[in-house]
Amino acid sequence: MRLDKLLSVAGMTRTEAKRAVAAGRVQINGVPARDPGAHVKETDVLLDGRPVTPPGELYLMLNKPAGILTATKDARQPTVLSLLPEAFRKRSPGPVGRLDKDVTGLLFLTTDGQLAHRLISPRWAVEKRYRAEIEGAICQRDIEAFAQGLVLSDFVARPAKLFSLGEGLAEVLVTEGKFHQVKRMFAAIGHPVIRLERLEMAGIALDPSLAPGAYRELSDEEITHLYQTVQLERTQ
Repeated sequence: MRLDKLLSVAGMTRTEAKRAVAAGRVQINGVPARDPGAHVKETDVLLDGRPVTPPGELYLMLNKPAGILTATKDARQPTVLSLLPEAFRKRSPGPVGRLDKDVTGLLFLTTDGQLAHRLISPRWAVEKRYRAEIEGAICQRDIEAFAQGLVLSDFVARPAKLFSLGEGLAEVLVTEGKFHQVKRMFAAIGHPVIRLERLEMAGIALDPSLAPGAYRELSDEEITHLYQTVQLERTQ
């Protein structure tokens, strides 16, 4: 790993890393470092006489607002990473799955790629709960259609649980997340979606204290729960 990258991952900006090297604060095998671009082993580097320890994995819950892309970067539009402070952005967390630009609500971001992959893999059938503002009202026939698995133009949706919350409002539990799937399912039963919000994923609900655009780190219990949900061993 490059020295400046190691120092950056450990919490410094690239500029701060270069200044630390220039000031003689960084040693490689006991010798003051001279080149921020030098390739090093983590165990060989000391900063102010102490080992450089990269932070552990990052796990975040974000209340995604409308108008934000679920992406790590885009040349023209704001992304979910733009809502995070620089200290988190430079650790390069990725979104767990995708919410359409106009969809709001719960989105996990993490640096653990294996966990993220399992949480969105159809194999693990992780449940997601959405609240939809729709045209019209849900009837028993609609509930049964969701439960049987809707036939869409290019695939058959897995059985889903649909709940009526009164005129123009419904909740749905799905275990997959294909492109525009929830919107397409409601459209297929004659109830186009006006607004859509994700409330829960893998049994973890959106923190009601998070305003749109706000985030927090997941608790230790929440992190452990996610690993257990997809049968992964937690090592940190």
